[in-house]
Amino acid sequence: MTLTNSLESRLGYQLRRASAVMMADLSRELADLDLRPAEVTTLLVIAENPDCSQTEVGQALAIKRANMVPIISRLMERGLVDRRRLDGRSHALTLTDEGRKMADDAVARIDRHEMRFTELLGRVDAQALFRSLPVIRAAREVEVDG
Repeated sequence: MTLTNSLESRLGYQLRRASAVMMADLSRELADLDLRPAEVTTLLVIAENPDCSQTEVGQALAIKRANMVPIISRLMERGLVDRRRLDGRSHALTLTDEGRKMADDAVARIDRHEMRFTELLGRVDAQALFRSLPVIRAAREVEVDG
């Protein structure tokens, strides 16, 4: 018997399922780096913003402070991120040389991952989707912040 699923006609359901497929593909692409997607994105934000704080990275990635602590700790334990005191309470985060190499490798892998889905959708549809998704995010952020 084939079950019906009325959720198939729901945008949110389709977005969640598509996101799960993309995240599984990204995890496979990054698997041998022994980094979780949240660690990779943290590494990339630090690479783009040397001397940023842990709080700033968490805000940029919408990761709660309590969840940032183990991410930064693991990246530091692996020798990918350095932390130095900025003032009495803040620390600046930067990548080590090894962290920079890892970030460059991760970007190349993410590029391959993105290309697979861009080719699957076709460039025009991928661009339309890319323009549309921030609209959903912005609406939610206004609702939460406002």
